[in-house]
Amino acid sequence: MFHDTQPAELDHSGGPDPWAPFRVTHPSEAQTLLRTLRDAAAPLVLAAPDGASMSCTLWSIDAAQGRLSFSADLDSPQLQGLIDADEAVAVAYLENVKLQFDIDGLLLVRGARTVALQTHMPREIYRFQRRSSYRVRPATRSAPTVMLRHPAIPEMALQIRLLDVSVGGCALLWPHDVPEIRPGVEVKGMHVRIDIDTHFEASMRVHHIASMQAGDQGHRVGCEWEHLDGNAQRALQRYVDQTQKRRRLLSLE
Repeated sequence: MFHDTQPAELDHSGGPDPWAPFRVTHPSEAQTLLRTLRDAAAPLVLAAPDGASMSCTLWSIDAAQGRLSFSADLDSPQLQGLIDADEAVAVAYLENVKLQFDIDGLLLVRGARTVALQTHMPREIYRFQRRSSYRVRPATRSAPTVMLRHPAIPEMALQIRLLDVSVGGCALLWPHDVPEIRPGVEVKGMHVRIDIDTHFEASMRVHHIASMQAGDQGHRVGCEWEHLDGNAQRALQRYVDQTQKRRRLLSLE
């Protein structure tokens, strides 16, 4: 299950296409999804085949020219790798729906005051419903954190900010001044504190790392929970459900 920004593996080989029910190909429907992404300024990750990735937002849609423009951070160390790759996969979330589409021909466009990454309009968008991994962003006032020891430097104790959480995993803000962590690494013995009522011990496996936008002090690290005990699972599910209900009520006011 993909709970973070890692692209789903879409293997079309052999037999009927299992991804057909998730594919959006009609231009008007695809453009509606893209406009929703743009208007919500939803975080979006561009990931190249060689592993280069960067967090950005969809800036503009030029339907007449068939072009998309994404925000670009000139200071991102991943930017040149994305441009050199010439192709990438874009992944974003709209509430509990994961959107994924291929992009190619990335170009860096410089304006008088801004820079952007431009690409062709995608021919198709995949829309995955992930009800069991509804992601929520904890309120920053509750100081959501994960306390752990760096897997490569056990003597280094860290307190890392928790960006979002689901019953399947979480995303962390990994500071620039902390030695990097790599995809595939398992981190054990963590203490997760989402709010005063929701805290538990856990292990996780790193799945995906992406640069954040300019002004953010670190990288986004997407992780999957591993071996959560029953108490932790119930606490996590209760928190996600309650947060989801509160947001629905607020949207009705």
